Amino acid sequence: MTDLRAWIRSWFSTTSGAAIGPSGPDAPPRRLASMTFTEAHNDFALALGGRILRAPGNLVFSPLSVRVALAMAYAGARGETAEQMSRALRFAPSEASQHADLAGIIRDLTRATGGGHQLLVTSSLWIQKGAPLLTPFLDTVAQYGDGGPNHVDFRGDAEAARRTINRWIDGATKQRIRELVAPGGVDADTRLVLVNAVHLKGAWELKFSREATRDEAFYLEGGRKVRTPLMYQQRTVRYVQARGYQAVELDYKGGDLAMLVLLPDDRNGLADLEKRLSEPMLQDCTAQMLSRAVDLFLPRFKLTWGAVELRDHLRELGMPLALTRGQADLSGIDGCAPPSEDSLFISGVVHEAFIDMNEEGTEAAAATAVLVPMCAAMAPSKPPPVPVFRADHPFLFAIRDRKSGVILFLGRLADPWKER
Repeated sequence: MTDLRAWIRSWFSTTSGAAIGPSGPDAPPRRLASMTFTEAHNDFALALGGRILRAPGNLVFSPLSVRVALAMAYAGARGETAEQMSRALRFAPSEASQHADLAGIIRDLTRATGGGHQLLVTSSLWIQKGAPLLTPFLDTVAQYGDGGPNHVDFRGDAEAARRTINRWIDGATKQRIRELVAPGGVDADTRLVLVNAVHLKGAWELKFSREATRDEAFYLEGGRKVRTPLMYQQRTVRYVQARGYQAVELDYKGGDLAMLVLLPDDRNGLADLEKRLSEPMLQDCTAQMLSRAVDLFLPRFKLTWGAVELRDHLRELGMPLALTRGQADLSGIDGCAPPSEDSLFISGVVHEAFIDMNEEGTEAAAATAVLVPMCAAMAPSKPPPVPVFRADHPFLFAIRDRKSGVILFLGRLADPWKER
């Protein structure tokens, strides 16, 4: 998936100027220091996405939700644990500016709502009753959340605490993520749970007519096909026909957010397209993308991905210490550092996402929970023929903020009849 990461990086980097360049789990601090906020955020999104996209089939996730939830844990990291998390999460050398920048982009994203889309990005902190947490940590985390910590009793009734956390997630995602923390996900040794939720409801700038939607064949990789509703309209979009693929970008009302769809010409060509995509190729592609009329066919689909455990992916990104019992240093949370039995570590990072695309627009939601127990436990002169963009076979999609370039959601549709 390295080439896929390179492609997506090149496309999103056009929003903020310079290309991001190759990345890895040991991103050099000097390069991180030279990145803009958007470049650093999208570099993390693509590094994590390159690992998640190894799995076959439908998927969707929110790199924004994952990064914000882990940023709260990072606020309490110290020493080498903090250094590893900083590199893996693509955080700036200055911790204070990093939290301010991340909280600032969240405010900008949510303030831009109205008229065409609604976007909520919010976080919460769930603490064991009586557990002492340091004031600087609470002050930092408060930038992301709903105003203050929420006290629950993991020790006395972990199941009641779990249900309380899930009710908050359910409300924050408008009933789209209902059971992120599974039974047994927290226990008597849990000391805190850090949660982020994202919910988006966006109307298309130009809606599809339901009367124009028809049941048509959608060709799955491997030769099978299924009947699925294909939406249709002829509309002006940013479009490019390149060697082996087409790409369109569809605006949500208001123009702040957009969805990119990348469709291989060959019905079985998604894997090959992912392999041959490169940064220079896609830089050339985006430079040639023009606004023009297109016969546009897109499947109506709904899917949920998760709840998925991200620990192994995060270890690969270069932050194993935070996830290791007895070695993690999260002493900025409560003052307890290893080898103390009261020191904390991250036992789980659980993520779930949802997307529903139809004639009116798109609804998408995601939530991430970071579980923390104690270590003692666990333009031509003559109009050309109108091209046809018929997305009747697997494709990639992404939702981003057009102004900042920040990636909100990234995914793949392999089978429109499978909701997971």
